[in-house]
Amino acid sequence: MTKNSSPDFWFDEEEADRACEFFKRFLRHSKGQWAGQPLELSDWQRDDIIRPMFGWKRKDGTRKYRRVYIEIPRKNGKSTLSAGIALYMLFCDREAGAEIYSAAADRDQARIVFDVAKSMVYGHKKLDGIAAVFKNSIAISKSEAVYRVLSADAGTKHGLNAHGIIFDELHTQKNRELWDVLTTSTGSRKQPLIVAITTSGWDKHSICYEMHDYASKVRDGIIEDPYFLPVIYAAGESDDWTKPEIWHKANPGLGISVSEEYLSQECKRAVEVPGYTNTFKRLHLCIWTEAESRWLDSVAWEECALPVDAEKLEGRECYAGLDLSTTTDISALVLVFPDDDGGYDALSYFWVPEENIRKRSERDKVPYDVWKRQGHIEATPGNVVDYDYIQHKIRELSKKFNIREIAYDRWNSSQLVNNLMAENAPMVEFGQGFASMSAPSKELEKIVTGRQLRHGANPVLTWMANNVVVQEDPAGNLKPAKNKSVERIDGIVALIMALGRATVSTEPVKSIWETEGAFVEW
Repeated sequence: MTKNSSPDFWFDEEEADRACEFFKRFLRHSKGQWAGQPLELSDWQRDDIIRPMFGWKRKDGTRKYRRVYIEIPRKNGKSTLSAGIALYMLFCDREAGAEIYSAAADRDQARIVFDVAKSMVYGHKKLDGIAAVFKNSIAISKSEAVYRVLSADAGTKHGLNAHGIIFDELHTQKNRELWDVLTTSTGSRKQPLIVAITTSGWDKHSICYEMHDYASKVRDGIIEDPYFLPVIYAAGESDDWTKPEIWHKANPGLGISVSEEYLSQECKRAVEVPGYTNTFKRLHLCIWTEAESRWLDSVAWEECALPVDAEKLEGRECYAGLDLSTTTDISALVLVFPDDDGGYDALSYFWVPEENIRKRSERDKVPYDVWKRQGHIEATPGNVVDYDYIQHKIRELSKKFNIREIAYDRWNSSQLVNNLMAENAPMVEFGQGFASMSAPSKELEKIVTGRQLRHGANPVLTWMANNVVVQEDPAGNLKPAKNKSVERIDGIVALIMALGRATVSTEPVKSIWETEGAFVEW
């Protein structure tokens, strides 16, 4: 990576070689089968990262690159590489009073790189003789340079004057505050270097995805930023992630720091355990997923986006799931219509408080306002969901469809449920534990995988499908986990509840709404 047509930059071969030689001459592996051996850079580490990072210069002789984003799967030696970069800036960067920092979402994570660096200093007499090593810092008195490990408390970092920052596992950062505080602390340095090194994540509203997206656009020439070095090792979203050649594509250290046998075992587990699939994709192939352990396969879900004609379903038998959530969040009603071939059509309805739409759209970066205009969400007046609107909708739907049962969560019932019961609506309690949720959850998984669900491409339901994280008990039972899912999943919960009743209610009896006089006038 030594080609550049711009007259504003030049490549310093001597400086690039000097950085590579530092790794080999002064640093030693501290763990595993190579412990004690010289740290000789692999080709990809040398040519894609170290040489361009330290070799490219501006006209004034300072470093060209000021920010580096490295996205790479686990087990490819990123902690060792990061520790070496930090030590090179500490010992060799010719910066008086240099302040180098290791940061992460918490101090324990930040210590991983720092502790590797400490072991490297202890492992070489010359480095150990120059520097004083403490629990949380490595200091060189002659140059007044210091390398420290930081806690994650952004509020205490405003006085820093950073020359170098190693930000480990940026994908675990819950917000951008620490990142912003640290990156803005480099303003008075002549050639600061900020290195973020991470696997991929699942939260696409995070600072890490923001950096991933920016790095991808710089790499692809969409954004021009000559001071930003993007280094991304990843499989493509459309790649067959079960193939060894794709593992090689994403893992430059395959066969050295990570074995093909190990990835083969992990891949086999990901195939057999759907809840682990996204973990494997994210951590071992650097594929950004929709949720921490996304449950429903996105390709299969998209292929279930066949149109659903409500008019053609009139009079058809169906089952409903009602998830009322809280009055300030989304409430969902999903109807499922079984067909004669084991498949289902689904119609979804959602309600949110009108006054919360703009705030939620801006805060969550989710287009509630667009969905409202498109008719996918109904906004009820005020700042809480008006359940009268839901009751009216259920009455309206009951006149069109043969609604056999409406499943609801007994622990989150409300006056609405009592009102519906008073009108003799066919309300059925539905628990949210493994006992009730596991069988219909697995049924949903089966019909999505088998392309036997037609959900009409409802964007709200699709968004929720992308958000679902499941819990699994020791017996292999599954259920959606609202507390672990990154965003709302109410529609999927309602869909599962409806499936739960559809798969057990097989008695050939008429809906109570077909019985004249069974309820008060709607």
